Amino acid sequence: MPNRHDLLLLPGLLCDARLWRDPIAALRGLADCQVADLTQDDTLRGMALRTLERAPPRFALAGLSMGGYVAFEILRLAPERVTRLALFDTSARPDTEEAVRRRRGLMALTRTGQFRGVTPRLLPSLLHPDAVAGPLAHEVRAMADRVGREAFLRQQLAILHRPDSRPLLPGLRLPTLVAVGEEDVLTPPTLAEEIAAGIPGARLARIARSGHLPTMEQPEAATALMRDWLAA
Repeated sequence: MPNRHDLLLLPGLLCDARLWRDPIAALRGLADCQVADLTQDDTLRGMALRTLERAPPRFALAGLSMGGYVAFEILRLAPERVTRLALFDTSARPDTEEAVRRRRGLMALTRTGQFRGVTPRLLPSLLHPDAVAGPLAHEVRAMADRVGREAFLRQQLAILHRPDSRPLLPGLRLPTLVAVGEEDVLTPPTLAEEIAAGIPGARLARIARSGHLPTMEQPEAATALMRDWLAA
């Protein structure tokens, strides 16, 4: 009988529990899953503290994109509580100047009342080209609508001020999975390679036919990676 894990799941920007729906279902029996609420705070520290208040004493930790930034903050605040780490489609680096300009532009657009215009603009960056016009795109847009305008602005502000997490990586000593969609244009595979190279013993995995949201785009492949990670 495999060990059962408490698994804390951290969503990305404009994402909710739907991001992790398929892994949660597939890991039933192996993990007790909890999805953190990252919509209430405008700093990564605030998100991490709120998450830690509601988390089990010790837990496996998985984050995607912005969820990865929060995972790094949790590891700064309470490393002794994290038993293993999975990072999907994220970066240890702060934003480039170009990314800051793009992020501030989306925030300005949102403040003018055009929040619904944000997600269609992002879809080609979020999904594999084959999925941009399909039913999954509608699910991503619905997820963003549920998160909403005010939470989007808070999340963007938190991301804008994230620290450089690269110095944290060599000191991590826990089973780590670093996974990325092969067609991710937001956080491309080179950023995942950098994280995996920085964490001793980390496993790097590329997920075929996936963009930035592999837990939704290729749930079977993403879940298989998570199952192996939990069994490590």
